Amino acid sequence: MAPHSLSSFAFTLLLVLPLHTFGSSRGLSVSVEFNSDAAPPSLAGICAAAVSVHGYECQEFDVITDDGYILSVQRIPEGRGQGSASGPNRPPVLLQHGVLVDGMTWLVNPPEQSLAMILADNGFDVWISNIRGTRFSRRHVTLDPSTPEFWDWTWDDLVFHDLPAIFELVFKQTGQKIHYVGHSMGTLMALASFSEGKQLDKVRSAALLSPIAYLSHMTTALGVLVARAFVGEITTLFGLAEFNPKGEPVSNFLKALCTDPEVDCYDLLAALTGKNCCLNNYTVERFLKNEPQSTATKNLVHLAQTVREGILSRYDYGNANFNEEHYGKSKPPVYDLSKIPSDLPIYLSYGGEDALSDVKDVENLLDSLKLHDEDKLHVQYIKDFAHADFIMGETAKDIVYNQIIAFFRSQQ
Repeated sequence: MAPHSLSSFAFTLLLVLPLHTFGSSRGLSVSVEFNSDAAPPSLAGICAAAVSVHGYECQEFDVITDDGYILSVQRIPEGRGQGSASGPNRPPVLLQHGVLVDGMTWLVNPPEQSLAMILADNGFDVWISNIRGTRFSRRHVTLDPSTPEFWDWTWDDLVFHDLPAIFELVFKQTGQKIHYVGHSMGTLMALASFSEGKQLDKVRSAALLSPIAYLSHMTTALGVLVARAFVGEITTLFGLAEFNPKGEPVSNFLKALCTDPEVDCYDLLAALTGKNCCLNNYTVERFLKNEPQSTATKNLVHLAQTVREGILSRYDYGNANFNEEHYGKSKPPVYDLSKIPSDLPIYLSYGGEDALSDVKDVENLLDSLKLHDEDKLHVQYIKDFAHADFIMGETAKDIVYNQIIAFFRSQQ
């Protein structure tokens, strides 16, 4: 496979660290520790660890994809207190996390600031996805996560296998079409899926936070350093099928970066995701106790290809013959976002300080949706928000979540 361009290397590191490491935001700082020998987080389950403890009912589900991965899914069927009307007709909402994190990313804030809890308290039936390879979804009917075969996948497989299995579970359990919320790679999964005509019979509307599709204008202070540090595919850098941010190879990589005087390891969060305006110590420390999660190295390569090529397409095997073998053509098929049905209700929210979901790239995405029905596309631009603010920001409830709830209710 041909080496990636400088921007691809920048993106590769960007995916290793955003939201998932130490950071500061307007004076907030969390010290850096690289401990590859640290014990893994408790496997008691997301319900027990982060939902039931706050007085919410929570249910754990397993769903098997058509290629054999066993995924963990949580359900918060109703809210708590007097304001949470219960009953069988509560509209279902599916929350889909991004890369290198899992469903816990929606639950690190206190209940009054957590999107999952806020939705439950406002009359929605909340479902939380955990894609393959994350802590509670490291299972397969035949494959073991210690083998390379378990990690032979990219986000294409999340589009064609994971998302359909989770949608089918929620649809069968509730008998209703689903409101979808995605953040970062969770938006990419949805956009690609809808463009392929997938899940359209089961989705009611979609809210896309920090949407990731086109990535050519992504900015990061560490890009030049990463490009200078490594030359070659990430697959040859570590020789690993599983990309584990807590493992020794990646840990050593991060330690090396932090010896460079250009890198402030107490402010990597801002350097990589943009200057998040509205995080606090409690949220970041709780986040770091649970994240980051493993992903397939091949998945990161696919995401880096998106940066290099400037288009959204299936995984490129780097060889015309290999692509021909997989796709019947020398180049991988393109996801044509203009094919997303123009009457699908979409709420899109992005931030002016986001270094991952850059404003120019979001504008390219909006250009792909230029023929969308005007009353079906709702766009929110938040000047001060960066990537992490959309899921962990103290002010996200008032600025974003209340608007999403109003949007969902308008689509009933």
